[in-house]
Amino acid sequence: MPKVLVSPVAFNEKLKLRSVIERYIHSSAYGLYDYMVVDDGSTDGTVELLAEYSSRGVRTLRHDRQKGVGAAIRTAISYARENGYEFLVIMAGNDKDNPDEIAGLLAPAINDGYDFVQGSRYKGANGVGGDMPFYRKVATRMHPRLMSFITGVHVTDSTNGFRVIRLKMLEDRGFDINQDWLDHYELEPYLMFKCIRLGYRFKEVFVTKIYPSRKLGYTKMRPIFGWWSILRPLFLLGLGIKK
Repeated sequence: MPKVLVSPVAFNEKLKLRSVIERYIHSSAYGLYDYMVVDDGSTDGTVELLAEYSSRGVRTLRHDRQKGVGAAIRTAISYARENGYEFLVIMAGNDKDNPDEIAGLLAPAINDGYDFVQGSRYKGANGVGGDMPFYRKVATRMHPRLMSFITGVHVTDSTNGFRVIRLKMLEDRGFDINQDWLDHYELEPYLMFKCIRLGYRFKEVFVTKIYPSRKLGYTKMRPIFGWWSILRPLFLLGLGIKK
């Protein structure tokens, strides 16, 4: 078994993060992989929550202030590379992903040599459950169509944060994940775009996505700023304005 790190990233998700961790501990993945939560400077008691699980194999890396989801993913990547992991599994810290599906995401990477395995709620079926807001239904369909058009590779779900990255791929100088403009939501589409454009092996695997009830909140992403944040890498990279 190659060395694998599973890493949810979270900011002020105390209520949902407890469920994220509990679901992982009681899943088929528990004990097979290392598990580390990246806390992006939470101020809602997340630190104390994570301390409760330190004796159960839950590691934590914490930013001293909020830096952005891209910066949090970059922290997970840096830690994984420095500590000899072969694969990094990124998950949402807001309880939308099913940890029992980790093995299915890893299988194409481990068994078939894929470098980037993207979880897709739209791959062959509609895997969306719960109360998904209308604007997200539109945006999560539009973004992969643009990604497909610009890269020339068919993509069904480019905004799903549940994915596997082969870390050796990032040794390629064509990747520059430390650019400041990638600190927020830009890093995730950047990684997919660069993987495809640089000729690495890309694959989608069906996963489910469960949206919480309205009272728990959908997401930290703001409809205008957040969606521009994940759209602009396609234009900036596609036009060669950014590298």
